[in-house]
Amino acid sequence: MNFEHLINLIDKTHNVLQINAIKAVNRNLTIRNWLIGFYIKEFEQNGEDRAKYGEKLLQKIAERLNQNSFSYRNLKLYRQFYQIYQRFFVLIPDIIQNFDLNRHLSSADFQISQLSTDQLQIADNKQNEIGQLPIAQLENEQIHLPPSKIIENLSFTHLVQLLPIENPLKRTFYELECIKGTWSVEELKRQINSLYFERSGMSQNPEKLSQYVQNISTKENTTEIIKQPFVFEFLGLKAKDVVYENDLEQALIENIGDFLLEFGNGICFEARQKRILIGDEYFFIDLVFYHRILKCHILVELKVTEYKYEYFGQLKTYINYFRKEIMQPNDNPPIGILLVTNKNDALVEYAMADNDQQILITKYLLELPSKEELKKQIDYEIKNLNL
Repeated sequence: MNFEHLINLIDKTHNVLQINAIKAVNRNLTIRNWLIGFYIKEFEQNGEDRAKYGEKLLQKIAERLNQNSFSYRNLKLYRQFYQIYQRFFVLIPDIIQNFDLNRHLSSADFQISQLSTDQLQIADNKQNEIGQLPIAQLENEQIHLPPSKIIENLSFTHLVQLLPIENPLKRTFYELECIKGTWSVEELKRQINSLYFERSGMSQNPEKLSQYVQNISTKENTTEIIKQPFVFEFLGLKAKDVVYENDLEQALIENIGDFLLEFGNGICFEARQKRILIGDEYFFIDLVFYHRILKCHILVELKVTEYKYEYFGQLKTYINYFRKEIMQPNDNPPIGILLVTNKNDALVEYAMADNDQQILITKYLLELPSKEELKKQIDYEIKNLNL
């Protein structure tokens, strides 16, 4: 063994075990959420005091536990997850053995080892794998992927994208294609929205279409896996701990934040990597400030790349969200600042709230750093970072 061999061995060992560790986190998260869904459904059907809570059960659980993981929305997702993937019951013996759950559950708990035969038969006994079968043939077969294959290869965030799909065949199709292509969550959403399933059904050569889609699809990497919001909650992490794309972005965000705070009186720091929920999707705003004099929120987005049109649209979405969900009656409309850099140049854009009050817009420009000042600050930070 020479030195280069040693380096290669260490690197490969680290990568393999790191991936296994991340997969274990996602597997445990999926199992936990499924079990919580089962517990809730079991209580709704057989709980001694279920009538006391009725339709407010999930809200009461959320209030009692008071954790992001157990918000009303998440509890509702867990219950839906259990209802759609009831066939995971076939994994119960392995779950009991691997996690030794009975040792932690009292006699008053729902003993999952004592599930009735009827409940276990809910699981689909046809644990067949889908190969390259045409859609028309699949429609005549009630085929599902083995539960173990789903849990091992798809994160809970992936599965959340599949829950709204009512057609079991369609859902299974995306499970298979996602596993085959190791798709990122964003890629899975993109393929669902592009009607890939329907296009495959109409295609004269679905195998060729599948090959084409897989060749151009975006693959998932370890960074994307650990950045999923449900993993944040499961591990007790804060978004700011893991969502940065690279060291340059983190350094710029921190230093630009300090620059804004030092610019003048009235700017108050509120959050870094502020997580917001729009529909069923989580988004993260790089920096959020509140200006006491202007009485408005300031949303800052930084992209360590060249300007793209969708960046402006993204920031406008955040502004509209704050106007509707966060803005108070006495507040002025929020303002967005988009910072874009390709390491050689810098572009700064203000995303003004749609407002006819020209005086208010002028006041924003007077109280906040100008575009030229922000651009100069970005160039200064990049130079000091030796990048």
